[in-house]
Amino acid sequence: MKLFGKMLLTTILGAGLAYAAPYKLDNSHTEVGFSVKHLMISNVKGKFKDFGATIDFDAKTNTFKTFEATVDAKTIDTANVKRDDHLKSADFFYAEKFPTITFKMKSYKADDDDEGVMIGDLTMRGVTKEVKLEVEDLAKGKGFKGENRVGFSLEGKVNRMDYGLKWNKALEFGGVAVGEEVKLLIEVEAIEQ
Repeated sequence: MKLFGKMLLTTILGAGLAYAAPYKLDNSHTEVGFSVKHLMISNVKGKFKDFGATIDFDAKTNTFKTFEATVDAKTIDTANVKRDDHLKSADFFYAEKFPTITFKMKSYKADDDDEGVMIGDLTMRGVTKEVKLEVEDLAKGKGFKGENRVGFSLEGKVNRMDYGLKWNKALEFGGVAVGEEVKLLIEVEAIEQ
């Protein structure tokens, strides 16, 4: 009887751990974007075209067990080739020397069914800092072939100066050409494997 009780307890406890599944990004429905102030009056938006992620998601509890992302810094796109070339240079991302931007989740706390907070380490230009990303609009559903999908938004803020992206130009009427705060605006759709 003791053996049966132990087996039953192991089965019940193990079942609670078995729901996390690996998910693969649907790159055609995912965007890694950002926004930064220009001339203190408007926002310039951009994105990266090449990225990947390792995601383990528990659909029963709406929690992330793993979220690790990589971004190719050379694929930055702000719809302006001259600006993009400057952003790839040593003044900003120094993409030739530091071609990869990474994020590795350290913890996730769900606020409710469709929101939460992801804490992790963001590495750019060889500098690693802890950042907080707000998870919003978390939704699950089926794709056209019946596959399980998850979608969500990630939003956060970083100070580019913390990562060595220090170029700027003072304006004669006050202020600077490029804001220090960068808003991270990421849309994710992923498919269960």
